[in-house]
Amino acid sequence: MNLILGRIFIASIAAAMLFGCDLLPGAGGDKPAGPPPMPTPEVSVITAKSQTAPLTRELVGRLAATRIAQVRARVAGIVLERVYTEGTDVNAGAVLFKIDPAQLQAKLRAEEAALAKAEADAVNAALTARRYSELREKKTISQQDVDTALANERTTAAAVMQARANIESARLDLSYATVRAPIAGRAGRALVTEGALVGQGEATLMTAVEQIDPIYINFSQSVRELAELQHGASQPLGNKAASKTKVEVLLSDGATYSETGTLDFSDLAVDPNTGAVSLRTTLSNPQRALLPGMFVTLRLTTGQLEHAFVLPQAAVLRDDKGASVMVLGADGVVAARRVDTRVMTHSDWVVTGELSNGEQVIVAGLQKVKPGAVAKLAAPKPAAGAAPAPSSK
Repeated sequence: MNLILGRIFIASIAAAMLFGCDLLPGAGGDKPAGPPPMPTPEVSVITAKSQTAPLTRELVGRLAATRIAQVRARVAGIVLERVYTEGTDVNAGAVLFKIDPAQLQAKLRAEEAALAKAEADAVNAALTARRYSELREKKTISQQDVDTALANERTTAAAVMQARANIESARLDLSYATVRAPIAGRAGRALVTEGALVGQGEATLMTAVEQIDPIYINFSQSVRELAELQHGASQPLGNKAASKTKVEVLLSDGATYSETGTLDFSDLAVDPNTGAVSLRTTLSNPQRALLPGMFVTLRLTTGQLEHAFVLPQAAVLRDDKGASVMVLGADGVVAARRVDTRVMTHSDWVVTGELSNGEQVIVAGLQKVKPGAVAKLAAPKPAAGAAPAPSSK
């Protein structure tokens, strides 16, 4: 009896152990579960649209006056008065300074007296010559005396002409005592004050007048970029009427200046230090808002580019073969398209190349994808400040 009970107990233990083994993970020969699959990367895209894009380039230039006239003292004297207001616009011929004219007036009077004496001498010499000519006809004087009288007449006539020229010179010097603006423009700071002695041994610089309407913008271009500018113009640079290059000025606040300029000058040589060519633009400045010496940003439009695409700079990738973009196909497969970058703005590239109209260009999520991989469009982000949708319970 005991033997039978022992065998039943052993069989129960074996059954229990076998049942426990079936409950263990992986029991029954099942393979362990692998890691979950990676989610499909999400990307943001824009639709490539073929268009006619302007060929523009942004550069930095410096403003300069179109004409600069240095105002100098042309006669010696003491400055009596500064007539103009520094930093204001003056017309050509406007009085800027007055120099003491007393000495110049005295010189003019002396020259006028010298002219009166010369004219009197000339009259006397003419009378003597006529009288000697009459006496020679009567054979009462020699021919030598007549010749001497005629020579004296010519000499005194020349002295009259010299005296008149001296008077003109004295009057001219007297006019220089009133210093006038040689051109119309903005008169700068006065470099001399009342009481200063000027023009003594040198032409003292008194001030300068600058014409700033129109105004010049000087900048430089590489030889390659200059060739593109020349290609965009129907005739060589310097012909204002023929140049198609449009020049706009961007102000410090980002606004575009109301007036547009013309590209009118190109230097004849390349700077050996920089490898660039100096260029110049003429720009109307009626409000005098642009001042010489300022740096401005220029936007040059040299023509149009057909069948081009405007893409964000972040969408354009570069490698040792050049530039490219990634596109997302209708089947969700990513592909690469080689492009040529033509013009860059603050935020965009103007490109041409293998890209086709209507393709979906990836602009965000590029680090997650590669050609041949699968991607999907990211869900649009809710607008800022939008209330979340109520949840259904």
